[in-house]
Amino acid sequence: MRTGIVMTARPGLEHLATRAEELGYSSFWVYDTPMVHGDPFVSLALCAKSTSRIRLGIGVTSPALRSAPAAAAALGSLNALAPGRIICGVGTGNTARRTLGMRPTKLAELESFTAALQDLTAGRETDHREGSRTSRVRFLHVDGYVNTEDPVEFVVAAFGPKVAAVAGRLGTGLISFALHAPSAWSALREARRAAAQAAGNSERTPSYLLSSLYVLAEGEDRYGEPVKDAIGHIAVSALLLAVENPAFRAALPEEESAAVDRLLRRRGTTATAPDRHHTLYRNYLGRLSAEDRDLVVPSLVDRFGLVGTEDELRQRIDALEKSGVDELVIQPMAPDPEAEMTALARLLS
Repeated sequence: MRTGIVMTARPGLEHLATRAEELGYSSFWVYDTPMVHGDPFVSLALCAKSTSRIRLGIGVTSPALRSAPAAAAALGSLNALAPGRIICGVGTGNTARRTLGMRPTKLAELESFTAALQDLTAGRETDHREGSRTSRVRFLHVDGYVNTEDPVEFVVAAFGPKVAAVAGRLGTGLISFALHAPSAWSALREARRAAAQAAGNSERTPSYLLSSLYVLAEGEDRYGEPVKDAIGHIAVSALLLAVENPAFRAALPEEESAAVDRLLRRRGTTATAPDRHHTLYRNYLGRLSAEDRDLVVPSLVDRFGLVGTEDELRQRIDALEKSGVDELVIQPMAPDPEAEMTALARLLS
C-alpha cells in the first residue's frame, strides 16, 4: 500500500514535505479548515517549490469555502508550480462549516462544484451560478498564470454510499477520515463502482484513508498515554461530531457519550449554544493536551485508531488494502514529526 503524510496547514511545513519526499512517501496533504488552520494553498505552494516528486493534496476543500472559479485558480496555480502533482479532495465541509457556526453543504452542491473544478482545471468551460443568474466561464489567460495541461487528481470525501456514488458519476477517487472498517470500504468501493459503470467512467480510481497510527511495544498498554497522544485528535473529532450530530451521538456507547459531556463542560459550552464553535474546536486536529487525555476512552481507541503491534498493524493494513484502500495517509503527532515520519516509513515500507 502507498503511504502519505497529512498535516495542519501553516507556513513552514515545506521542510516536512521535503523530508517526506526523501523518505519515499507518495503524497503530502494539508487540511482546509480556514478558521482553525492556515491557508492550504499558501502552505502547498511553499511545499511545491521545495519538492520535485511527491504529490501534494488538499484534504479537503468545500463549495461553501470558495467559489469554483476561485478554487480552480488556486489549484491551477499550484499545478503550475508542481505540474501533475496536485490532488484536490472535495467534501461537504463538515468541520470547515461547523467552525463557522454553519451546516455542511448538500450533496448536490458537492457534485456540481466538483464537476466545475474538473472542467475549469482542464481548461474547459463550465456553468457559474450566483442566485438566479448563470453564465459560462473559463480561464481567459492561461500561459504564465495557471496550468491546465497537466491533470489535477480529484477525490471526493465519503463516509457512505451516496457520496461514493457521486465519485463514481464524476469519475473521481475517494478519500475518508478515520474509517478503519474494511467492510465499510468494501461498501464504498461497490457503490462507486456501480455508479461509475452506469456513467461510463473508469471503475478503478485511487482511494485514500487519512488516519494516525501507533505501534505498540511488547506488553505496552493499548490505552496508555502515548497511544492517546498519537490518536487523540481523531478521537476528539469523533466527540465533536457527536455534539453536532444528535443522531450520531444517540448511537454512541455510554462511555463515549459521557466523554462528550465532559468535553462540553471543559469547553464551557453546550450542544445548542449558537456560539459553541468559538470554544468547541480549540486545538482541532492538534496534539492532544494532557488535560484532555481522559476524553480518549478505550472504545474510541478501538474504533478510531490504528493501534497494535507491528504484526497486528500489518494485518489491518493488508485487510484495508484488499477492501479498496490504495493509500494510507498518516498525521504525525509526536513532538518530533520528522522522527515519527522516519519510523513510520520503516514500518510501512
